[in-house]
Amino acid sequence: MVNKLFGIKMGMTRYFLEEGKSSPVTVLQIGPCVVTQKKTTEKEGYNAIQVGYGPRKEKRVNKPLRGHFKASGNACFSYLKEIRVEDPGQFELGQEITSDIFSVGDKVHVSGLSKGRGFAGVIKRWGFSGGRKTHGSRSHRVPGSIGCSATPGRVKKGAKMPGRMGTQRVTVKNLKVIDVRPDMNVVLVRGAVPGSTNSPVEIAKA
Repeated sequence: MVNKLFGIKMGMTRYFLEEGKSSPVTVLQIGPCVVTQKKTTEKEGYNAIQVGYGPRKEKRVNKPLRGHFKASGNACFSYLKEIRVEDPGQFELGQEITSDIFSVGDKVHVSGLSKGRGFAGVIKRWGFSGGRKTHGSRSHRVPGSIGCSATPGRVKKGAKMPGRMGTQRVTVKNLKVIDVRPDMNVVLVRGAVPGSTNSPVEIAKA
């Protein structure tokens, strides 16, 4: 069996529990993930399956990928990912793996690319307090001193500076699965997950 799948983040809403309380949830459309390739220790050096998800028009796919997809059917996909498995022989090319591998109450880790914020200063990027807000101050949102005086007389590696913020892989751990709807390929998890709407995500069992 596989312990993780891939999909897209559809957005957030709230879910009413049996006791009447509402809980913030993120709606994830998981797969269906189709097995497009099997990798074995003898040939590739490790056991894994390659899965594709996210439909894509055939004219948008180049010829080498088109030939690759024909081995598992005529469907083309936007994303290709690998999942390590113990025995690839348990899977068949073209087999669909759906969201029913998860169940209500499971704890999962969800990974995705965080939203891009562009170039940001130290206050937005790192939470610096900034300088005085009083009359005469000229250092409201600047980082302040970044050096170490005469010794060692240089800027230390890893100093928090202004720069590009976001668009990094972020993992949120131990989110609880609130609801699973295999007929819609939808999984609802409690809380927020990284990424914007329609961005790809990876959901793995904790």
